[in-house]
Amino acid sequence: MKRMILCAVLALLATGTTQAADDCANASDQATMNICAGDSFKKSDKQLNELYKQIEARLKDDADTTKLLVSAQKAWISFRDAECTFSASGVAQGTAYPMIYAMCLDGLTQSRVKDLQTYLSCEEGDLSCPVPVAQ
Repeated sequence: MKRMILCAVLALLATGTTQAADDCANASDQATMNICAGDSFKKSDKQLNELYKQIEARLKDDADTTKLLVSAQKAWISFRDAECTFSASGVAQGTAYPMIYAMCLDGLTQSRVKDLQTYLSCEEGDLSCPVPVAQ
């Protein structure tokens, strides 16, 4: 629980200087905190999708590995959603549920973003990396 709160605070502090960011940094009501947590997740999900597309592009000539990527990503999404449903179940009927759920989604998505970034930064000859080096 402390980890999720810390992630939410860090996400709020990392926002830009726009009015929406100011609203998030100074959020004092649950509805605003829910919206801000959702927005943070959307930003992470967008980054995840961009990285995923880059990996797909590098694998365009390798149908078998592409199939493995798709399978892994679908399994990861199922895990993420199930884990966050479980993680937020303690507040399932409360007004904080959307925030807790979105914070979990955001945290796990950021973790996956790091994994995909690692795949995209493999060095030539790295036999442990399934993604070819950019040409």
